[in-house]
Amino acid sequence: MTDIDDDAIDSTSVAPGEDDEANPAHDPRQEAGQDVSIGKRLEKNPTSQDAQLDNALDESMDASDPPSNTQPAQNEPAPSSGFDEEAEAQR
Repeated sequence: MTDIDDDAIDSTSVAPGEDDEANPAHDPRQEAGQDVSIGKRLEKNPTSQDAQLDNALDESMDASDPPSNTQPAQNEPAPSSGFDEEAEAQR
């Protein structure tokens, strides 16, 4: 069996190389980051629904599910499939 040339392997790899300042794993322009002002607003007033929503939206990915605090409140739990409260109470 012949030895595999490491340079040949590296040249065919599709995985990103070592991440350092000279060779970043991705283009820095693609880094969305987070809006620092939203974090400061939330820190100043943790009960602010607007700040909570802004923070959740800032942390979510575009086109993903909406943050949970945007969902309507449920007064009753969702109906269960096959749970019989009376039968459980008798156990």
